[in-house]
Amino acid sequence: MANLTYSPANPYRNVTTVLRPEPRLSAEGRLLGWDVPPDEIRHIPEHWLQYQEPPESMHYLLAMLYIFFTILSLTGNGLVIWGFTAAKSLRTPSNMLVVNLALCDFFMMAKTPIFIYNSFKRGFALGNMGCQIFGIVGSYTGIGASTTNAFIAYDRYNVITRPLEGKMTHGKAIIMILFIYMYATPFVVACATESWGRFVPEGYLTSCTFDYLTDNFDTRLFVGTIFFFSFVCPTTMIIYYYSQIVGHVFSHEKALRDQAKKMNVESLRSNVDKSKDTAEIRIAKAAITICFLFFVSWTPYGVMSLIGAFGDKSLLTPGVTMIPACACKMVACIDPFVYAISHPKYRMELQKRLPWLAINEKAPEASSTASTTGSAQQQGQSQQQSTAA
Repeated sequence: MANLTYSPANPYRNVTTVLRPEPRLSAEGRLLGWDVPPDEIRHIPEHWLQYQEPPESMHYLLAMLYIFFTILSLTGNGLVIWGFTAAKSLRTPSNMLVVNLALCDFFMMAKTPIFIYNSFKRGFALGNMGCQIFGIVGSYTGIGASTTNAFIAYDRYNVITRPLEGKMTHGKAIIMILFIYMYATPFVVACATESWGRFVPEGYLTSCTFDYLTDNFDTRLFVGTIFFFSFVCPTTMIIYYYSQIVGHVFSHEKALRDQAKKMNVESLRSNVDKSKDTAEIRIAKAAITICFLFFVSWTPYGVMSLIGAFGDKSLLTPGVTMIPACACKMVACIDPFVYAISHPKYRMELQKRLPWLAINEKAPEASSTASTTGSAQQQGQSQQQSTAA
């Protein structure tokens, strides 16, 4: 510590030394946080302060990687938000959840300039204020994305297994979206006010998340609670609803094959039925893929937080903890392109509005045999079309 002895001849003699950070060195070199001012270092978990400062090249490599992720995510999710809101045919209640997921992914990456700046400055450059902004936006978008994925699974389940009774309405979609952000708010407010948990830097001190390293009961209880509500609950819903969808599709296809075999025909489907089912299954596959990506990308982060709170903290080195952080950001880049590949109406809108993208999506063919079907069958088909996303 600096010498704080008072001298009447020069009362300000030691002021500058008090404001400077105390050098934190080891036999091998500088430790993490060596240049962090004393009034900021208290916000850093002691676990990170025992490690050597990483090479400059690692900071610059991560900064460049995050720049790539940011450009890819903002472009892709921006196109999804623009496409699904600008096209009247895509402004359906179900697609409001798709837009909300794109918004979560968009803002998840919109906060990365904080990380990029810290990386180029090689540490905790923006201090606790930048850390709080990073943590608040990250919590809303992370928990929002997980809950939105669960509601998308619920909507797909209703559309495919109960096409007439499970129709999504604009009012129901708005209530779901409001619930998503209300669901995340208690965790965000608790950490921001430090009434339960807090936002702290992690790894190389360039990104921030909730504290999972402080060794006390409150931290362990907070980590267990947020892990259950933001990961276990949404994942359980996703697995349940998509397993029900798969079971329904298999049983439905088996029933159609059995009936066609009894009638000695190849298929009971008309061309219109086939095109509708194909589009619906493609959308369901896109949703399943996105939810799978969510599970794969967020599981390492969840496991890491549990290790920090309940396990062997020595396993969590600064370099290791940056891997789950990158995985979480990567899924925000992939999601919009999964929809671009798998959502036929979205691809058609992009083809029409942005022809330079060279997307080749064919419009669904109208069946010439539809006019020969009975009026009851036509009515049932029109009802099913109204429920399609």
